[in-house]
Amino acid sequence: MKTIYVDNAATTRLSDSALDAMKDMMQDVYGNPSSLHHIGQIAKERLEDARARVAKCINANPNEIYFTSGGSEADNQAIVTAAYNGAKKGKKHIISSKFEHHAVLHTLDKLEKEGFEIQLLDVYENGIVRVEDVANAIREDTALVTIMTANNEVGTVQPIKEIGALCKERKVIFHTDAVQAIGHIPVDVQDMNIDMLSVSAHKFHGPKGVGVLYCRKGIILQNIINGGAQERGKRAGTENMASIVGMAKAMEDAVNNLESNAQYVSRLRDRIIEGCSDIELHRLNGDRYKRLPGTVNFCFEGIEGEGLLLLLDQDGICASSGSACTSGSLDPSHVLLSMGIPVAVAHGSLRISLSEYNTEEEVETIIKSIHKVVSYLRSISPVWEKIQNGEEVL
Repeated sequence: MKTIYVDNAATTRLSDSALDAMKDMMQDVYGNPSSLHHIGQIAKERLEDARARVAKCINANPNEIYFTSGGSEADNQAIVTAAYNGAKKGKKHIISSKFEHHAVLHTLDKLEKEGFEIQLLDVYENGIVRVEDVANAIREDTALVTIMTANNEVGTVQPIKEIGALCKERKVIFHTDAVQAIGHIPVDVQDMNIDMLSVSAHKFHGPKGVGVLYCRKGIILQNIINGGAQERGKRAGTENMASIVGMAKAMEDAVNNLESNAQYVSRLRDRIIEGCSDIELHRLNGDRYKRLPGTVNFCFEGIEGEGLLLLLDQDGICASSGSACTSGSLDPSHVLLSMGIPVAVAHGSLRISLSEYNTEEEVETIIKSIHKVVSYLRSISPVWEKIQNGEEVL
């Protein structure tokens, strides 16, 4: 049985070009970039070359790029930086949204316990933050606005450029978690007025365990990892050279091929949406058009998402019900609940996230399998029977 992988929002396969770049760093250029000998200095050159290449992908300056262990660390450092810098000026109000990644929400929880005021904006039924809500929320004591570029579960793309322009006008720091966006939709930190931005390599065919924090020049970063003087003294620890170079290569490839890949993957996505449109009492979550090229999120009433995933897996289809970071939880997705989806409906969710490695043949197989599995689960579901009889389901 062929495996069909459609969980790319959780992680992607490493590209051949990224793997080749990493092998060279692990076997040939294996020096510590902080060492003064020639092998170390060659590694240092590769490090700075990777920094420049990553910066170019988002239209930043190389000295605004800091390498991290991934998106979660970058989110933490960005938010803590803006909060603590703001507090020094008497600004302790932070604006975010209700369906951010937990790397953002849990960091905000920590800051709330430290006396910061956290305001989480609604995302509405279409899963999109409204610019006017951000405008109405900003106050004289607002230290930070942090809104994700694209949601990791439903794939909706946020009005980042408009929010960035608003924050620039109001002189408020703007951070965006762009983990799901980089390599899939255009991101330009200058054009979009982004002050800080988080990246994770394994979302665009790079390696796991490495990411980027972009921080606009003039913002003084707060350290969350202390030790050596790496990353200009703002992120201690010997640089993960192989992964950094692999990430730079994967990001370059993704950005250079973004338009053609997005067109192809969008066609696959739209075919899945069309192919499942005749399933009774199904729901496409999030705006139909303002979404990532490869992300589809459905709810099917009367079934549990866990059973759906297990039976799809038996057909060789690797999908998910939402964020991989909360896959062990029995609670319904906070993303879906924030969009006003009832708990009983949210339990029957399915996220399909495609990449350019998927094929049209695979998509047709997925559509057939979803129809079959949903029909079977409903045939044995007492909840579906109640729905059919018009009874209220709590």
